[in-house]
Amino acid sequence: MMGIVIFRMSALTLGLLLDWMFGEPEGLVHPVVLMGRLISRTEKGLSRLRPGKEMSNGIALVFIVIFLTMAVPAAIFAVIFCVEGGRGPVSWCLTAFWSFQLVAAKGLWQESRGVRQALEAGKGDVEEARRQVSRIVGRDTERLDGAGITRAAVETVAENTSDGVIAPLLFMAVFGVLGGFFYKAVNTMDSMVGYKNERYLFFGRAAARLDDLCNYLPSRLTGCLMVVSAWILGCFSRAFDGRNAWRIYWRDKRNHASPNSAQGEAACAGALHLRLAGPAWYFGQRYEKPYIGEDDRQIEPADISRAGCLMAVTELLALLGCWAACLAGAWRLIL
Repeated sequence: MMGIVIFRMSALTLGLLLDWMFGEPEGLVHPVVLMGRLISRTEKGLSRLRPGKEMSNGIALVFIVIFLTMAVPAAIFAVIFCVEGGRGPVSWCLTAFWSFQLVAAKGLWQESRGVRQALEAGKGDVEEARRQVSRIVGRDTERLDGAGITRAAVETVAENTSDGVIAPLLFMAVFGVLGGFFYKAVNTMDSMVGYKNERYLFFGRAAARLDDLCNYLPSRLTGCLMVVSAWILGCFSRAFDGRNAWRIYWRDKRNHASPNSAQGEAACAGALHLRLAGPAWYFGQRYEKPYIGEDDRQIEPADISRAGCLMAVTELLALLGCWAACLAGAWRLIL
């Protein structure tokens, strides 16, 4: 049993290192892109075959996408296991490679950095910054000014620290790389069909509820680890405040319609003394959302990189925590 855990954790660690080294290489087909195509085609097929049955079609979509997403890598692993006679170097390398692809820390860092660079270019290229931030947010961006663009980027880094980094890391640490594929399939479905609008209110409900369930523990762990990260970074920079991160996290972690989305945002807002969230536009409609944090100072482009630092340290703490649990289990077996 411990051999399996060490096998899994060592490959996962290499995968995280590869992610920070290479990010998302151009020309390499990403599993999430394939999942997106599968979701889109399955949605169209179900709508054509069973028109009007939005709720049941949404449930069918969840089962079909999860099954196919997990069946392909499982079949590949089965073939490799048969050839190697068990877990061997090829399966370990493949586990590390897929772990690298299923975690998006470097990609999130790069995309958010592009927003900061556009805002800091000359007098600030707001149009380019809008274009850059539209790549990583789901809201309408044409109404955002420089401060709004910066706030949107910080919020995205804070929220996606859970969705794009900590949650897949935990699922792979506990359930193996197939657990990572399961989580990314659920999360991708939620990002594509989990909207409360006329088109997806019923069709996307099953995907949205399953995503809420899968992110319940990871999002809360992310919030707590981000508070600890603020304490650590606060030892090196006055820009981070661990005590305020804990205060705002505890107060505002439920200030969102989603049970999970405010967890990381609240910790980040407190750590940086910012006010995040608030009213936003989606698909041409204004949505009134509560604020998170306090408007202690004016937000600035450097806060995007500060949020990225919180993400990076939070990921490191999560990885160390998984290794500690692994080694504690090994020590108990020895005793």
